[in-house]
Amino acid sequence: MIHADDVGMNHGANRAFVELSHLGTITAGSVMVPCPWFSEIAEAAAADSSLDCGVHLTLTSEMTHYRWAPITRPEPSSGLVDDHGYLWPDVASVRRRAHPDAVEAEWRAQVERARAAGIDVTHLDAHMGSALAPEWCDRYVSLGIELDIPVLLTADFADYGPGDHLQGADHGPYREAVAEALAAGMPVFDEVLETDFSRPRQRSADYRAMLGSLDKGLVYCAFHPNAPGGAEIEAIEPDQFHVRTDEYRLFGTPDWKQWLEACPYTLTTMRQLRDGWRAPRPSE
Repeated sequence: MIHADDVGMNHGANRAFVELSHLGTITAGSVMVPCPWFSEIAEAAAADSSLDCGVHLTLTSEMTHYRWAPITRPEPSSGLVDDHGYLWPDVASVRRRAHPDAVEAEWRAQVERARAAGIDVTHLDAHMGSALAPEWCDRYVSLGIELDIPVLLTADFADYGPGDHLQGADHGPYREAVAEALAAGMPVFDEVLETDFSRPRQRSADYRAMLGSLDKGLVYCAFHPNAPGGAEIEAIEPDQFHVRTDEYRLFGTPDWKQWLEACPYTLTTMRQLRDGWRAPRPSE
């Protein structure tokens, strides 16, 4: 699964998702519904059924001056918002303050808005991994089962790449949530890889090495391609924008597409996994 995260955050993320999906080097993506450029990608996804689009459940707003708020417009007592009414800038703050009922209400609102905009929601995943926090990961899985939409999980938390935002999450609640997903027949990933945002500009990323050494069955690559200049990604994320724009440039090259197609893997989509899960079981 070659996935584009943070779609809807800005125009460059939307452009990258659409272009690379049509090229075939991105097989799915997920939208941040509270973000300013959500309506653009929602319009595109509603008009183009080939775009495999999930909801990137969003509980944080981490950029310094480019901020977004929860769409439920909750009271401060919900714990979802900072003193300025925006989502918290980090997962730890959300975990310390947010009420699980408010978290679930916000998730539901984000999914409902995406569906109302015409998006065929293929999956749910978590911006900065926040939905996998032990305080509410059970609700995350239960919501996916209720809506018949798979959620992103790994069988072992240690194999979830964005887990560095979730200190202490690898214990009972997470394991119980995974067990619930497996009991429902939901597809559960063996590994989630993530963009290396720590990479300095002077060092090239080696994506061929990252993908060429995979030895697990179902792997989800949580990448973040972004076209340069799109809604000023360079100003939004001045210290790390190069990581996103480098991914966009690499994934758009014929050499990368040829290399990806020659790999000994089967590329899949979240729509395929969702529809396979929804298909009637033999006992049914």
